[in-house]
Amino acid sequence: MSIPKEIVQEINRLKSLIHYHNKKYYVDYYPEISDSEFDELMAKLIKLEKEYPELIEANSPTQRVGGKLLDGFKAVAHKIPMKSLGNTYSSGELIDFDQRIKKILLVDDVKYVVEYKIDGVSISLKYEDGEFVQAATRGDGDFGDDVTNNIRTIRSIPIKLTRAISIEVRGEVFFPIPNFKEFNRQRDELNEKTFANPRNAAAGSLKLLDPREVNKRHLDAFIYNIADCNENPPETHFDRLVYIKDLGFKVNLKHSIKYQTINGIINDLNSWEIGRNNLDYETDGLVIKVNSIDYQQKLGFTAKEPRWAISYKFPAKQMTSKIIDITLSVGRLGTITPVAILEPVFLSGTTVSRASLHNFDEIKRKDIRIGDTVFIEKGGEIIPQVVSVVESKRDLESKPFEMPTQCPECKSILIKDEDEVALRCVNINCIAQLKRKIQYFTSKSGVDIEGLGESIVELLVDKGFLKDYADIFYLTKEDLSSLEGLGDKSAENLIQSIELKKKIPLHKLITALGIKHIGNKASQTITKNFTSLSSLKSATIEELTAIPEIGPVMAESVIQFFVNTNNLNVLNKLEKVCEIINDYINPSKEKSFFTSKKFVLTGNLSNFTRKEAEEKIISLGGTCSSSVSNKTDYVIIGNNPGSKLQKAKELNVKVLNESEFINILETF
Repeated sequence: MSIPKEIVQEINRLKSLIHYHNKKYYVDYYPEISDSEFDELMAKLIKLEKEYPELIEANSPTQRVGGKLLDGFKAVAHKIPMKSLGNTYSSGELIDFDQRIKKILLVDDVKYVVEYKIDGVSISLKYEDGEFVQAATRGDGDFGDDVTNNIRTIRSIPIKLTRAISIEVRGEVFFPIPNFKEFNRQRDELNEKTFANPRNAAAGSLKLLDPREVNKRHLDAFIYNIADCNENPPETHFDRLVYIKDLGFKVNLKHSIKYQTINGIINDLNSWEIGRNNLDYETDGLVIKVNSIDYQQKLGFTAKEPRWAISYKFPAKQMTSKIIDITLSVGRLGTITPVAILEPVFLSGTTVSRASLHNFDEIKRKDIRIGDTVFIEKGGEIIPQVVSVVESKRDLESKPFEMPTQCPECKSILIKDEDEVALRCVNINCIAQLKRKIQYFTSKSGVDIEGLGESIVELLVDKGFLKDYADIFYLTKEDLSSLEGLGDKSAENLIQSIELKKKIPLHKLITALGIKHIGNKASQTITKNFTSLSSLKSATIEELTAIPEIGPVMAESVIQFFVNTNNLNVLNKLEKVCEIINDYINPSKEKSFFTSKKFVLTGNLSNFTRKEAEEKIISLGGTCSSSVSNKTDYVIIGNNPGSKLQKAKELNVKVLNESEFINILETF
C-alpha cells in the first residue's frame, strides 16, 4: 500500500522543525519555543512513525538523543551511552509505565525512587584510583564534549574521592537561581545580552573556552547515578545514592524518596510540585526510577531511553505567546505601567492573556513590540511577565513601541524623575489614581474590607460616592443598593463589613495609606515607635531616622505625606467615624514567649497565610526574618518546608511545627 504524499511531507516538516529547534536549544542556547511545544512536535513525529514504520530513518530525531558537538572541544566516546528519558505528563501515563515494567518482569510488586529532575546539563565524570580524570557532556548520547577543565571550576565536584576507587558517575550541572540572577544583573549593567533561564546559562558556561570565566559563574552539580565501577556497589538505586555521597559527591538525598508503589507517587505529585517553589535551583519535573538494580538490568534500554526510568513533567512554567497590544495602567501613585495583551495561553495552571512589562525602560531594553512572539513566565509562579522576544518570528514591518507622553486616563502630561525609571501622572485629581488608592486601602494588605473589591470601588468612584478613602465609612445601604448588580442583601452585608473595620489598627492604616516606600513591615516598625496617629503626624525626620529600620528616603516620604493638606483633611474625616488603635501597645507582650525572639517561617501553613503568621509574631513582640542564621531563635514549619529546615538543623536552631505554634499563640 502506497503512503500518502501528505504523510511524507508532514514527517519531513516535523523532522526539519525538530532539528532546527534542537540546534537552537543545544548549540545556540537561545531556544525559540518552550519545552512543552518541543515535546508536542516530537510526540506528533513519534505517532506518525509508529503508524508508518517504513518511513523511520536513522537520522530521525526520534532515533537519537539530540545535540551536536561544538568546535573547540575534543570528542569523548561514552563507554556506556548517555540515554535521554521518556516524558510523561499525567498520572495515567505513570500507571502505564508501571504496568509495562511489571509485564516485562512478570512481577506484581515494583518499588521506585523519585527525585527532582534538575534543569541543567547532563554530565559524565570519570575517576581513576580516586582521582578526577575526565568530564564529558552528553552530546549525542554516544559522543560528548570533553569539558574537564571547566568542570574543575565547580567546587561541589570533588577532585579527589574519599578513597581510591575507579568509577564513572552521571549527574547534572546547574546554575543556582541566586547566582544566576546576580550573573544576569551584572550582564545587564554592562549592556550585555542576558540569558533567558538558568539552564541555558549553565549550558553556555560549559562551552566557554576560558575556565576562568566559568569559575566566575559559580555553577553547581548533583550526582545521581553510577555508570561504571570497579567495586560492587549496592543493589538498589537509593543505596547507591548513599554510596556515591560517601565517596564525596554532592547528592540530592534530601529530595530522593523511596516509594512502595506507583500510586504512592501519584498521591504525592502535588506536594512535589509545590515543594519546588522552595528550591534554589530550577526543576521542570521528577525522575522516577526502579529501585532494584537487578530489575534495571533486566529491563534494559530501548534505542534511545531506559525502560526502568521515566520523567514526569510539571505543567509548563514558560510558554510562548504573541503580543496583540500594549496597554497602559495607572497606579495609585500615578506610575504608568505598560501591560502586554497576549493571545491566551495555558501556563502553570491558569490561562494567561496579560503580562507585566514593568516599565518603559524594560520595553526599550528588550525591544518589545506589538505583534512580537515572546516567552512568558510566571514570576514566583504568580505574576505573568514577558521574559524575552523571539526575534526570528518578528514581522519585518514592525516598529518600536512609542513611549507615551500623556496619562491614558486624564490626559495630563507625564513626567519622569531623574532617579526613577517610571513615567508618572502628577495630577492629584486623576480618577484612575483615586480608584487605585481606594482599592489598595481596602485590600488585604490594607484595611481589608471583605466584599469591597476592585469592581465595586470603580463603580462607587464613577457614581461619585467615593472621592477619597474616608468616604467608604460614610456609605449607606441606599448608596450601595443603587449600584448595578448589587441587591439589598449584598448591600447590607457590605455595610456590615465596613462597620467591622471602623476600629483600625494603626499599622494597618499606615500600610493602607499607600505612602511611598512604606510597606507592611515598615508600617509595623513605625507603629512600635509611635503610640498614635497624632504623634506620627507631628514626627520629625530625626525621630523617624532614629529607628534602625527607617532610612532617610523612607522618613522623608512619611514627612511629605503628613504635610500635605489634602491628606490631613481626609484623615481628619476618617478619624471622625473610625477609632485608630495601636495593638502593639500590649502590656502582656512584655512577658510574651515571642518577645525579643527572631523567627523564620517556611513551608505552607494550613491555618494562616505567611503574612498573618508574621503579624501575630510581631504583635507579640517578636521579629521575623526571611533567612535562617545563628541569630534565629525558632523556625516555624508548615508543609514542604524546604532548605530552611535543613539549615535550622545544621545550626541547631529550635523548630516548631504549626500545631506547636498555635498552642503557644492560644496562651496569649
